[in-house]
Amino acid sequence: MSKREMIISFNVSSLALVALVLAQFLFLATCLPDILAQVHHDPMLGNGREALEIIIGGGALLLLQTTKTALPLLLLLRGFICDTLNSLGEKALAGVKFNGFSLDGPDLNLDGFIDELPDITVFHANSNSFKGAFPLKISKIKYLYELDLSNNKYSCEFPYEVLGATKLTFLDLRFNSFYGMVPPQVFMLDVDVLYLNNNNFMQKLPDDLGSTPALYLTLAHNKFTGPIPKTIGQAHKTLTEVLFLDNQLSGCLPCDIGLLNKATVFDASRNLLTGPIPQSFACLAQLQILNLANNQLYGPVPELVCKLPSLGNLSLSYNYFTKVGPECQKLIHKKVLDLTMNCIPGFPAQRSPAQCHAFFSKTRSCPDEGSFSWMPCNAKSRRNSLELSDSITTSTGSKEPSRSYAALHPHRL
Repeated sequence: MSKREMIISFNVSSLALVALVLAQFLFLATCLPDILAQVHHDPMLGNGREALEIIIGGGALLLLQTTKTALPLLLLLRGFICDTLNSLGEKALAGVKFNGFSLDGPDLNLDGFIDELPDITVFHANSNSFKGAFPLKISKIKYLYELDLSNNKYSCEFPYEVLGATKLTFLDLRFNSFYGMVPPQVFMLDVDVLYLNNNNFMQKLPDDLGSTPALYLTLAHNKFTGPIPKTIGQAHKTLTEVLFLDNQLSGCLPCDIGLLNKATVFDASRNLLTGPIPQSFACLAQLQILNLANNQLYGPVPELVCKLPSLGNLSLSYNYFTKVGPECQKLIHKKVLDLTMNCIPGFPAQRSPAQCHAFFSKTRSCPDEGSFSWMPCNAKSRRNSLELSDSITTSTGSKEPSRSYAALHPHRL
């Protein structure tokens, strides 16, 4: 164990003790100005918005005796945030941020802890060792808007208790070992961010996937199966980034994906998807990243897709595409389009003729093949989108990095 880990990481056999301490001093934690004045400029203690006034009432002494060292205590105290929560100007414990604290212990669970914090708005605990039961009373926390339990040690089915937290706008359960099915109600939570990647969920994508109001949806690195549901087009008002990569999705790409006119990132790489790319993808005028690599897609690469105005990364490698036109070849020269390991005659780094022959010797088709030529936008709207994209790129100078791809790393974003 490194020196840093020895300092920061400490074992807590149960958070019940912490909950007891909180119960003792929560009513005293009124962010007294004189206390904050003493610690405001202390680099170890942090700034005045942190609820370091928890030291009132002897709670700090009890925790200090438990942890046997002052530094973990100070780290723990820094994780509490005090704020004004009502019109009367009363202070309360408004948030918990234990990101990267490496809290560990055989009984480290939320039950009996988070439900003792009735006024919190955020609970962030990335990179700890929380496990076990979820609190049944989580639905009683009326201001809870953000719940981050990513990169912990949960190994159980999806925690249905979360569904009771109807005020959530941010739900992050990535990098655990949740398994089984994701209840369809999850996709009806009024969240902006839904991160479920890097677990062991195994099921068909639910038909009502498109009901989600999420802007950022990551289902990557699980075991989701079946086709991408057509209802995904219903999320066109909100869905901005969606990651399906590294699952076991199959079937053909639904043309309804072309309705996602706010999408900037669409990644369904490393699956078992087949069929051609629908022409409707040419309506994804805001798309910056399209990754369909490592599938079983075939046919020509649509020229209109290669003309998407914001496209900066188009990865179609390790498929069975057979033809590219001049617009797509321009993207290859710009190193925007990757078509390695396909079946395009005369192109370098392609599959062997034997591989291509073996693939095409089997009859392949998609249901409703007529839909692959459907265009939900017209030429005028595509032209307007091109002009808008040019103006946005000129004014900003660069595009923002993807939040969803950042979620593929275990530590807090």
